[in-house]
Amino acid sequence: MRPSEAEPTVFVIDDDEEIREGLQGLLGSVGLRVELFASVQEFLGSARPERPGCLVLDVRLPGRSGLDFHDDLAMANVHMPVIFISGHADIPMSVRAMKAGAVEFLTKPVRHQDLLDAIQRALDQDRIRREDEKAIAGLRASLDTLTQREREVMVLVVAGLLNKEIAYEIGVTEPTVKAHRGQVMRKMRARSVAELVRVADKLKLSDSKSKASSTKV
Repeated sequence: MRPSEAEPTVFVIDDDEEIREGLQGLLGSVGLRVELFASVQEFLGSARPERPGCLVLDVRLPGRSGLDFHDDLAMANVHMPVIFISGHADIPMSVRAMKAGAVEFLTKPVRHQDLLDAIQRALDQDRIRREDEKAIAGLRASLDTLTQREREVMVLVVAGLLNKEIAYEIGVTEPTVKAHRGQVMRKMRARSVAELVRVADKLKLSDSKSKASSTKV
């Protein structure tokens, strides 16, 4: 990955050119990379790689409003953190934005430090989310290395069944279960059953765990 792609970017969408330029100067002065857009349509039409960052979004925009665009992002499962700025804010508007997951809702004229603090929180939030997604992708890759039988054993182990119970459940000997269990622990890089349970939770295997538990009578 090239450094430019890994560098966090603050995407500013505001139809007021003076505000855009002012934000560019402010954010650039603290070493933040900035890209400016006058409308949602212009932002959507830009060629931008999938890289870390956040949105500083005006509420009132030509065409689709900032609030509606935020809803669109959520529906599209896009998780880029959003900071709203508005010169015409009211309580219902700010409540809607925050309930929809906005990092902050600031009124114009925006205090520079308030905005910088909000952007830092947004970038931290985005970084943590990306790190979590990368870790989960690694766990899924490990899960894909399990055989069907090993995956079956893993589900029963995290459901709390003992080796002899698992052996009875799947119709094999207890030593065979122990061998499969050892392979599961090695492939999933789990040092304990508790750690394997945490891995299963991250991979959202709870449904399989519940099904396995229901078979134990």
